[in-house]
Amino acid sequence: MNAGGLLHVVGARPQFVKLAALLRAAGTPERHRILHTGQHYDAGLSQVFFDELGIAPPDAHLGIGGGTHGAQTGQMLAAIEAVLEAAPPEKVVVYGDTNSTLAGALAAAKLGIPVVHVEAGLRSFDRGMPEEINRVVTDHVSDLLLCPTEQAAEQLAREGIVRGVHVVGDVMLDIALREAPRVRTTPLGRFLQGETAALPAAFSAAPPVPDGYAVATIHRAANTDAPEVLRRLVTALGALGTRVYWPVHPRTRRAMARASIAPPASVVLLEPLGYLDFAALLSGARAVLTDSGGVQKEAYFAGKQCFTLRDTTEWRETLGGGWNTLVGADPAALVAAFARPAPSSPVALDLFGGGHAAARCVALIEAPGAP
Repeated sequence: MNAGGLLHVVGARPQFVKLAALLRAAGTPERHRILHTGQHYDAGLSQVFFDELGIAPPDAHLGIGGGTHGAQTGQMLAAIEAVLEAAPPEKVVVYGDTNSTLAGALAAAKLGIPVVHVEAGLRSFDRGMPEEINRVVTDHVSDLLLCPTEQAAEQLAREGIVRGVHVVGDVMLDIALREAPRVRTTPLGRFLQGETAALPAAFSAAPPVPDGYAVATIHRAANTDAPEVLRRLVTALGALGTRVYWPVHPRTRRAMARASIAPPASVVLLEPLGYLDFAALLSGARAVLTDSGGVQKEAYFAGKQCFTLRDTTEWRETLGGGWNTLVGADPAALVAAFARPAPSSPVALDLFGGGHAAARCVALIEAPGAP
């Protein structure tokens, strides 16, 4: 790996999507290098995103996946530091709130290399979430903080962070708008538009029902590590009165197997989906049930009602108009909320930059005199 330029540290599904947006907007792609920590090592959560979104192979792949949060972050920190010392970049760009984000930011900050945080300023105010710790620490060691919303910038100001803060919008909206035409041409997208010949194999045994379907994703430790919580949530999915398609995260599938949890007949388990297939599935859904921060946004961008299986959210903007409802891990709250009418007010995409965030990010990162 050559020195100089920008080094993007990524490791998880949402980060690959955000990286794709920035690289697309970059006028000098040769200045951009990619370090993949390996945090998401399953091909369905990693390589498919590189392939579908046209991301070049990583310049370095650390292969660090699994383990406890402390062990994983520590291994990443040491390995990233070695890469930075061998080929120092001008800046390190980190995304979101994963262990890869924190490790990349700390390694760069300790070596005096400027840190750019894409998606800065988000807070759920739940310190029980490892992601919240990652967000807070990363913001406080970053030099250029690129916020997806005005609320994020206001939060940073409350914490005393005002230098290097810019509201740019959400780069994931850029990708959602850009890829919408391709989403409709995938086999799943064509099937959902009525082309029965395009029926994907995963849906042949359980195609969508006439009154619509829901999409579920569950992967957070709070919902998967306690068998009784996971069992209640799976049972609740079956009580919604509609077909539920659930692309299952590998760690969730393992947790279900350990606890001998079998889904109800109306809940269809799928393998992890790539960006395009998941977007297609979302486009035809009646509603979304998730504990993921990124999927809350994707549902909002697609104009789909979302029921968040958490007590807090870092995306408070999505709560407006009833598009997102926090139901926690309470099955009764989920079933009751799901039965309510869909929102009538439109989503407000302008709150997230209107699809021009990546260009703003690149301009600020490459500006003369920028950190």
